[in-house]
Amino acid sequence: MEVCLIRTALTVQCVLGIILSLSGFGFVEPLGINYGQIGNNLPPPDKVLVLLESLRVTKTRIYDTNPDILTAFAGSGVELIVTVENDMIGTLMDPQQALQWVSSRIKPYFPATKITGIAVGNEVFTGDDMSLVNNLVPAMVSIQRALTQLGLQQYIQVSTPSSLAVLANSYPPSEGSFRPELATIMTQVLQFLSTTRSPFWINAYPYFAYKDSPDKISLDYALFNPNSGMIDPRTNMHYDNMLYAQVDAVIFAMARLGYGRIEVRVSETGWPSKGDPNEVGATPQNAAIYNRNLLRRQLSGEGTPLRPKMRLEIYLFALFNEDLKPGPTSERNYGLYQPDGSVAYNVGLSALSTGTTPSTSTSTSTPKSSPSSTISLTSMATKVSIYQYYRNPVV
Repeated sequence: MEVCLIRTALTVQCVLGIILSLSGFGFVEPLGINYGQIGNNLPPPDKVLVLLESLRVTKTRIYDTNPDILTAFAGSGVELIVTVENDMIGTLMDPQQALQWVSSRIKPYFPATKITGIAVGNEVFTGDDMSLVNNLVPAMVSIQRALTQLGLQQYIQVSTPSSLAVLANSYPPSEGSFRPELATIMTQVLQFLSTTRSPFWINAYPYFAYKDSPDKISLDYALFNPNSGMIDPRTNMHYDNMLYAQVDAVIFAMARLGYGRIEVRVSETGWPSKGDPNEVGATPQNAAIYNRNLLRRQLSGEGTPLRPKMRLEIYLFALFNEDLKPGPTSERNYGLYQPDGSVAYNVGLSALSTGTTPSTSTSTSTPKSSPSSTISLTSMATKVSIYQYYRNPVV
């Protein structure tokens, strides 16, 4: 039964990919998707690759160096960012350990598998483990040297994703600054990124800001919906969405330390489709609207108000709901898809190909079931019904 469900869902997505292709849309170049694996019922990597290819997504990020994934993605052309787990950072400070790690975890798969980045840890600065913080830059340096020894440095960038908790101020964007206690280590990180010409990766979630202050923050502003936005009083720049304001706040913070030219990329952003009673705004409707509007922005290739001509690269979180993740309910419900491959909610990808205006409703009611959600896949007529379903999404 499970295999049948996966096959059915993947067939739907293959048809959707064909529709997108015939409608003139190519690959969504600046958009990637995070592929987490903290679940006990996820499809195997080869099925995941089929799903990514059917969606015409060419970039993904994983949170380890799973050899099954690296093997399955060989020859696909999908760009892959791999991760050094936080508990490995102390070990990889040692240049010999770093060389062994790159030699065994990266080199055997490259270039057949298009590994383009190594994330050293994830949100290292968010916790209270100062040894982890202090070990970060030495580990990054050791990994970079190992890449150089093996002739891979020109193909693979080394960085570390940080949460917005590294900022002391983020509003307005021009007041962006790092927390004072992180100034020294952040300067070291930025010096490394500047020297190696690598990007600063940030995990930015407007959802968190909205959840914490729903009476002060406009939901439309957080969701990329039409709204009056805000004007930064120092720069006179207009922001019509929170994500771009968060990114520009990071750029201003880097500039305050003398590194304003480093590229910023969003390594994670997304919106949960379900949450606990106190997690305001975590609904399928809002998740669909956020991700759909984000995808539209990505297709336009735009940048932020501070860097309008530099296309902002973004990795959506996440591909799947992960049922084994700890924490509040929202943590297990960021996925576009259920683990069995069925759609968690309709993000409206085909609406982008048909010019259909997406719904901007911010209703938080539970969506009603639709006959379209149980369509058969046994005939050409069925494929037409799939097309009509995606033209008129039910969220």
